[in-house]
Amino acid sequence: MVKGLHIKGLYNVIRRMRMFGVLLLVFVVAGCASGPNVRSDYDVNTNFAQYSTFAFAQPLGTDKAGYTSLVTERLKTATRLQLEQRGYVLDEKSPDLLVNFLTQVNTQSEYVPPPPMPWGPNYYGYRMGFYGPWAGYQWAPQVIQYTQGVLNIDLIDAELKQLVWEGIATTTIDDLGQASSPAFIDPLVADIFKRYPFLAGSGLAQGPQK
Repeated sequence: MVKGLHIKGLYNVIRRMRMFGVLLLVFVVAGCASGPNVRSDYDVNTNFAQYSTFAFAQPLGTDKAGYTSLVTERLKTATRLQLEQRGYVLDEKSPDLLVNFLTQVNTQSEYVPPPPMPWGPNYYGYRMGFYGPWAGYQWAPQVIQYTQGVLNIDLIDAELKQLVWEGIATTTIDDLGQASSPAFIDPLVADIFKRYPFLAGSGLAQGPQK
């Protein structure tokens, strides 16, 4: 009876430890799949009240191939909408601000350590050199790979040729084909400009939009 209870207790410990590993893996995946991480910065010594017009830099950082890509056109459309909503006017002949873009896509890896051994880290040492666990065995560490995209939007003083504001969004890309679509780009650009604190002709910084 005592032996049976002991075995049942060990079984419950193993089950809880494996569940801990699954939950940890789920939390990491959920963190990777969450919304974009957006940050911004601006030159506090710049008087933003002097800016009321804008144009796009030539060439843009997203047009390194020598021609205007679909991604660039969609970024321009989304950015123009955001700036015009804040009172800025497109003026390609004499702009106060120039807008530039940069995009990067790379593969990231996330290491998920194994759950703690219930009987110490060397409990399974007797297996070493003879055999290993099956694929997906819960005591083994997990490595999650995912695609990360970064979008950088710069606002440049057109006269001084100096960066005055930047917004950066980092997000997980599940489908590279969809990442160039308006459905993906428009909300990403909107999220970045929520961190832009000025209206056209005003130097009074506003709080972040929700």
